[in-house]
Amino acid sequence: MAILDHDPSVLADRPGLLIIADKGYISRELDTFLTERGVRLLRPNYRNRAPHPAEHLLKPVRQLIESVNDTLKGQLDLELHGGRTIDGVTARIAQRLLALTAAIWHNRATGQPVTRSLIAFDH
Repeated sequence: MAILDHDPSVLADRPGLLIIADKGYISRELDTFLTERGVRLLRPNYRNRAPHPAEHLLKPVRQLIESVNDTLKGQLDLELHGGRTIDGVTARIAQRLLALTAAIWHNRATGQPVTRSLIAFDH
């Protein structure tokens, strides 16, 4: 709620915004706040509530997010970036993402069986 109050352009630029959230984002206050602003919230329901018609879409989205997080933290050592300023952190994160993108492109272009692997470039 604080994000949407702090930056009203988020809602103004995105009519019919859909926010995907985890189970922890459940409260009457939040539901009322978002409904008044025309925002839809998709989250897993508790057992005592009726399931949302699109709830089956949450599992693949969550798996995608967890996969990206695992790649960023595991393969790219994103938690150990070594940057000391915002600019340094940004540069190091961008450097790693661009390296992974180049590796994926190269692996696809050369017909490698695993496209997201950086093992061939780790030396």
